[in-house]
Amino acid sequence: MSAVGSTSGDDRPQPEKSARTTRATARPAKAPGAAKAGNGANPAKAPNPAKAGNGAKAGDGANGAGSEGTRRRSGGSAGRAAARSAGTASRPVRPHPVGTPLLDVDAMLDTERIIVCCGSGGVGKTTTAAALALRAAERGRDVVVLTIDPARRLAQSLGLTALDNTPREVAGVDGAAGGRLDAMMLDMKRTFDEIVLAHSTPERAEALLANPFYQSLSSSFSGTQEYMAMEKLGQLDASGEWDLIVVDTPPTRSALDFLDAPTRLGTFLDGRLLRLLLAPAKAGGRAYAKVLGAGLGMFTKVITKVLGAQLLMDVSQFVAALETMFGGFRARAEETYRLLGDPGTSFVVVAAPEAAALREASYFVDRLDAEGMPLAGLVVNRMHHSDAKALTVERSLAAAENLDEHGEHPLAAAVLRIHAERARLASREARLRERFTSAHPDTPLVEVEALSEDVHDLAGLREIGDALARVERLEQAG
Repeated sequence: MSAVGSTSGDDRPQPEKSARTTRATARPAKAPGAAKAGNGANPAKAPNPAKAGNGAKAGDGANGAGSEGTRRRSGGSAGRAAARSAGTASRPVRPHPVGTPLLDVDAMLDTERIIVCCGSGGVGKTTTAAALALRAAERGRDVVVLTIDPARRLAQSLGLTALDNTPREVAGVDGAAGGRLDAMMLDMKRTFDEIVLAHSTPERAEALLANPFYQSLSSSFSGTQEYMAMEKLGQLDASGEWDLIVVDTPPTRSALDFLDAPTRLGTFLDGRLLRLLLAPAKAGGRAYAKVLGAGLGMFTKVITKVLGAQLLMDVSQFVAALETMFGGFRARAEETYRLLGDPGTSFVVVAAPEAAALREASYFVDRLDAEGMPLAGLVVNRMHHSDAKALTVERSLAAAENLDEHGEHPLAAAVLRIHAERARLASREARLRERFTSAHPDTPLVEVEALSEDVHDLAGLREIGDALARVERLEQAG
């Protein structure tokens, strides 16, 4: 795999490839389907009010989907077993592209600690993250899915009215294998507030939270989202409550901006501007005049004219209050960066079979390779296929024209034209995929066929999960 993507500075902390002994000791990996009982309520996690009576869970057996990446039958859910007994039809698994490594989704879900889904906008990344999280939970793991994407689609697909900074348990998850699914959305300000409260004295925290500049910075300042994403991911991992954390990142190239957070944070904390802003608050009173006379006067006068005296003092007091936390910010950001490069973390790049989306996917793959981050593979959503390959586009259109000339079977002619268009689309998508695989021959890949309707509930997410795992889906007949 070529390292074509942009690289960062040499001062970036390099990911350590050693095993995560601390995490493994605190939270041993749980085999899918292992029995689990006595899950007490976590006071830090708000329950979903729609779900009642969620007491101890006993494993009725693993989801037997396997992980060999070939054709498999879905059979872990009692509800789906009942559907089979009522009469079902099989939805076959499409052949995998020849010569392309297969992304073994179930093996990844059963073993990884963190899965980061990244990709450009509008490719089904949020849906993919939710489907992976749901499938892992129904295979017996305790899972939390964290979305950083400001869109609210994830909450809708999980049956929740809203997501916030507190993990909420998702109702309707099949817990026969002993797993559960929680969902949450990153709230930048609340996460920043939590850090201030946890790492400051009560007096300093009160002053900082009331500072006008802090209130603006914590809500909308450029780069804050990436810092807080690193913090929240580190908090979730350190809690030891979940076996798997699935992260749904923002769309476009900003999805990987959090990889730059430690370096950018260090540059900011070590910067001369920050030290200059600290001077007024550190000097104070009469000493402030001496500072001005010592060479900072011109700088402060210019900044005061631009920002105003009150805002300058707000900024200075904010920086002074935050100074005691600088080391903690840096250390935690660097630790989370190392976490992303550890064994047990996987990045999944999500794309659609479109030229722009696959170019972005190529950028993500190259960037992850350049960063030394563990890439699991590529998911290509919304692929189209033709079930009548012997009937080519040319033959289909010729047959439709022949029917038109004789004025016979207008419905059949319309169907032939639809087939021709679908076959043409499938051929174009296959060429685009092959262009990507030829540039990245070692990148594992899995395709998800386009669905007839949007995914908006758990049943739709299960269907996506089965497609990701290449499970032969059994559907109700008739």
